Amino acid sequence: MIAQEPGHDCPLCPRLAAFRAQWRAAEPSWFNGPVPGFGPADARLLIVGLAPGVRGANRTGRPFTGDYAGDLLYGTLIDFGFASGTYRADPRDGLQLHDARIVNAVRCVPPENKPTTEEIRTCRPFLAATIAAMPRLAAIVALGKIAHDSVVVTLGEKMSRARFGHGARREIGGLTLFGSYHCSRYNTNTGVLTPAMFQAVFRDVRAFLDAAA
Repeated sequence: MIAQEPGHDCPLCPRLAAFRAQWRAAEPSWFNGPVPGFGPADARLLIVGLAPGVRGANRTGRPFTGDYAGDLLYGTLIDFGFASGTYRADPRDGLQLHDARIVNAVRCVPPENKPTTEEIRTCRPFLAATIAAMPRLAAIVALGKIAHDSVVVTLGEKMSRARFGHGARREIGGLTLFGSYHCSRYNTNTGVLTPAMFQAVFRDVRAFLDAAA
């Protein structure tokens, strides 16, 4: 049975391992490894991102910590009761997740934030192991199309029956999958995603989980 998390020196994707090595040499004090999930394993909500950012999670070792995407994500999670504390872009900030866990579809930082199809496929067993180890899991929020498609494949559904869309909601194998545009600075700066649009997704998730409680 595969572990939920790859080792710190995971060699499965040679290009990503080489990129990690470059950053370890340049910034030896950074985390520079596959970023583990954050949040309780008995959570009912799993949030799946794309991959760590170079100066975000790759630096800090916690998903969505250290860049703008974390500002929007964690602020929204606090607003809807999925987190408490103060997000300070530092894994020592004391922020806690409640009934929610966060992982990335690809655990290592990719060059230019663009993992290859093979790298996404290679890392998918870790996503599958995470899902399998969450006994109370009821809902998944996929941030962006790559994360969404990886979740769909992991759950054994045909892509044609669960296409990505912001605000889309799909029932797959007893789980409910919610789609959202990724909360990246690029998407918010270009107007693809507004804070209100992002909050609307988590409002739906909150209502869904509250109704099921």
